[in-house]
Amino acid sequence: MVGSQEKASQQPPPAGGVSERIMPHLLNMYGSCATARDFEIYAPNATFEDPLMRAHGVKQIKSAFYTLPKVFGESKIVEYTVQENPTGPGRTEHYKVLGKPVDLTSLIRLDVEDGKVVKHEDWWDKKPLNKRETVGFQLVGRLAEVSRRGAMLLTHALMGFGKDPTSSSSSSD
Repeated sequence: MVGSQEKASQQPPPAGGVSERIMPHLLNMYGSCATARDFEIYAPNATFEDPLMRAHGVKQIKSAFYTLPKVFGESKIVEYTVQENPTGPGRTEHYKVLGKPVDLTSLIRLDVEDGKVVKHEDWWDKKPLNKRETVGFQLVGRLAEVSRRGAMLLTHALMGFGKDPTSSSSSSD
């Protein structure tokens, strides 16, 4: 796929801004109704990270988001704003855990290159993720990174290694 990567970098990014091209897909993903098409916003080697998981590549990102409806009774973004600077007001997510509503204000940070998301971070309560670069003691940050990576690998295995859910009733797997 080296040739296609070279072509992608020579092509202009798709028309429309982040809100027109990317937000509808993010709303589907966070709303527990994502389809394979929603993940086309990501570059092949994109990363996704939140306080629980650290995903590398589109298949792991799929596993992270396909987990939402299995963990939460309800999941949706109820309010959001799109801004170019990462210090904006964020968005409010609504989840149901064990039947009880939980609202979470978070900040989604996206790095976009050639029209594709290459880095996606979800900061809960708008607090930076614990990493070597963001904590006072680097070993603590490294342990947090390793824990998120381990959680992702377990989730990835449990979710069929990024396999898209089937929408039809039967298939010959």
